[in-house]
Amino acid sequence: MPTPPADPSSAAAPHLAYYPAWAKELARKYFTNTVSEFILHGDVRDLVPAQTRDGARTYVPLHDFLTNDLFAARDVTILYDRSAGIHFADAASKKDFNRALSGYDSIFGTEYQQKLPKDPPRVFSLLENYFRLRLADGKRIACIIDYAETIVPMAEASMYSAEDRQALVYLQKWSRDPLFLAHDFTACLVTENLTDLNQQLVQSPHTVEVHVPIPDASDRRTYIDWTIDGQRDTFRRYADVSAAGLAENTAGLNFTQLRTILADVLQNHNRLTFETLSAIKKEFIEAEAYGLLEFIETDYSLDLVAGHTEAKKHLRQAATALQNGRPDVLPMGYLVSGPVGSGKTFTITCFAGEIGIPMVKLKNFRSQWQGVTEGNLEKILNLLEAMTPVAVMIDEADAALGDRDAQGDSGVSQRVFSQIVSFMSNPKHRGRVIFFLVTARPDLMPVDLKRQGRAEEHLALFYPSTRDEREELLRVMMDRTGVDLPMAEVPDALLDGERTFSGADMEALLTRASFRAAAQGTDRVTAAILQATVDDFIPPTYPSEVELQTLAAVLECTSRDLLPERFRAMDRKEVVAQVEALKRSI
Repeated sequence: MPTPPADPSSAAAPHLAYYPAWAKELARKYFTNTVSEFILHGDVRDLVPAQTRDGARTYVPLHDFLTNDLFAARDVTILYDRSAGIHFADAASKKDFNRALSGYDSIFGTEYQQKLPKDPPRVFSLLENYFRLRLADGKRIACIIDYAETIVPMAEASMYSAEDRQALVYLQKWSRDPLFLAHDFTACLVTENLTDLNQQLVQSPHTVEVHVPIPDASDRRTYIDWTIDGQRDTFRRYADVSAAGLAENTAGLNFTQLRTILADVLQNHNRLTFETLSAIKKEFIEAEAYGLLEFIETDYSLDLVAGHTEAKKHLRQAATALQNGRPDVLPMGYLVSGPVGSGKTFTITCFAGEIGIPMVKLKNFRSQWQGVTEGNLEKILNLLEAMTPVAVMIDEADAALGDRDAQGDSGVSQRVFSQIVSFMSNPKHRGRVIFFLVTARPDLMPVDLKRQGRAEEHLALFYPSTRDEREELLRVMMDRTGVDLPMAEVPDALLDGERTFSGADMEALLTRASFRAAAQGTDRVTAAILQATVDDFIPPTYPSEVELQTLAAVLECTSRDLLPERFRAMDRKEVVAQVEALKRSI
């Protein structure tokens, strides 16, 4: 039986002080003698803190850390992936394996000594035979299987090939075989996304998932200090950012990406400014997220948002709480609803300009390929967790986030929904990952997303309902489109008419008026041109749909102060009845 190591925190094992938390957790679980198969997932392509022979700190790739440090005491360490096939951590392991391989060829009539197989079924058959021989001799063995998602990929059972099924059976058998559990044997499967693996294997009680996180601020500062040690003068000469500032402003980046930034300063002597750092960080994170996260960078502020006084007041209070270090008082997320053209996306974009933390937009992460959607989302959520504090805007949220009851897509929407709600409801994310779910049809979103503990605060935005609100909105749209006209010359239909114009309608109308003016050979929109444009303009929406979206926002709103006067006194049963009637008629 394997002997448990010393307590990692004790003076008897000082070398373990360099071990990352995930490695200590793996060791702890292994030495319970109940599990021998581990799945390493997350930031597995990064560097890992380790120790040199003379006791100095260093950083090495994960494979080197596993073979030369974590499994250094093993008699044999074997590595396998589809591309390289079977390879070895050292010459002694290779020699011992070849000795056993000659016997295997003699018994089974194979010629593997001439050329080792690379396909999983034959490789696993060969490895199992070798493992059983050497474990019976008391050998200590580690097997590292990289790019495990290419060997036991996530797929529906009916889509599995014979090769996939064989590989799955071997791995499941190894995880529960009494011989393997009773001896010093460890199998490590390495993959970036847990959802890319066969879920039978992931959910098995005989395997343990170990998450390798993206480095936090403390880890980044240690790595930066280690890298610039001996070159601090060079760093100070070419970096406007201090070591502490660099560590603080690189949330979401790993050691490999930090190495690139530091090498550009220390070796290339290129100046590192705050603007350069911001651009590099944006480029790295967007690339790491496969282009599915987009940073919202804007010079706008909520001062540019016309109307929505109460909504802006609430958002500014949230920004103040963040700036005062009180994330604990913030909602887990926001549901922002209202009819089309009411300024939902623009308002949240403007809020990004004054919130004081990064804001990203979640783009369409869905894929036509089996398992890719879930893998994309897992990657994104891991990045968001590493980037905290961060705000996340999801536009058209009713279509983007799926539903627990969705059918017809092999369960993809259900799995996506489960990933999202689990992440949103994690208490440690309060005030650290703030979601803004933007939609014109909140009634189509599942209750699970809108309930308290997830999108807790429901902000509703509406078209301007009073003359003052319409004038304020029109002035903003005039500034944006370059139209300069006194309010006294504005057609009454825009300010007092029965027809309600959204901000998008007003912007489209003023742009059309500018087009008319240009067609007439003038740069100025006159009162007559604007009047003619208003008389001709038909908003490209349907009144019934707008009314349905408006009433749906009324029902979702969690603050009476956000409601226009005409909706505050309405009975909710009456609103529900109107919504149902509109749904039937559309």
